[in-house]
Amino acid sequence: MTSTMFRTVCVGLVSLALLMVPGCSKREKIAKLQHLEGKEFAVPTGTVADKLVLSKFPNAKFKYFNSTLDAALAVKAGKADAVAYDEPILKNIAAKTGGLTVLPEMITTDHYGFAVQQDKQKLKKTMDLVIGELRKNGTYEAMMQRWLPPSGNPAAMPEIQSNGKQGVLKLGTAAVTEPFAFVDGSRNIVGFDIELARYIAQRLDMKLEVVNMDFGALIPALISGKVDMIAACITITEERQKKVLFSEPYYTGGIAALVRE
Repeated sequence: MTSTMFRTVCVGLVSLALLMVPGCSKREKIAKLQHLEGKEFAVPTGTVADKLVLSKFPNAKFKYFNSTLDAALAVKAGKADAVAYDEPILKNIAAKTGGLTVLPEMITTDHYGFAVQQDKQKLKKTMDLVIGELRKNGTYEAMMQRWLPPSGNPAAMPEIQSNGKQGVLKLGTAAVTEPFAFVDGSRNIVGFDIELARYIAQRLDMKLEVVNMDFGALIPALISGKVDMIAACITITEERQKKVLFSEPYYTGGIAALVRE
């Protein structure tokens, strides 16, 4: 055997050995939440998703990605076992990306709400009234089907007219939380939160103005009076309730797990 042939055979054997190492190219099928014990999670950098996962799975391992979509694509490619992030955002990705599904059992359960300044009791009562009416008259269910379809992209947001005779209502949001608030193909900010805010503005006979900002700037902007209310898939927590006044929860979600189908 020549030296060239020897090197070729060695390279081939090494490559074959690497392919045979368990876990390099194939991961176990995840069908239930408990199957994720000790597994590897993909999470977006700069979020608290990893800490919340550790509260449920103390032996979990993590890989970090620039966005939730990047994390999801890594799971689809077999580079991690599951994405851990907000359930509605993961459902949106699964609906648009074949081969992925959200496990029905949650890692944590949270309630999302709109927030206003603590002394804006009247605005809070209006928000609660609108949320209650939308649930009763079937509009809320139609919104769920519009923004969280089982497959494909969210549908277009309907026209919701308001004369605006009572001035302008400013909504602060972070338009990176599809399907709650995001920028559509026409460069308009739309989503579940935006539609709900338009119904609130309509009830107040005010014109809605949407102010897009970083998520971390939402509460400071509200407290300083730059906006009248905020919404962007915001979890109601005791710590936040010390600073702002929340509406009644309009969506129950939390941290979920996205896995390969």
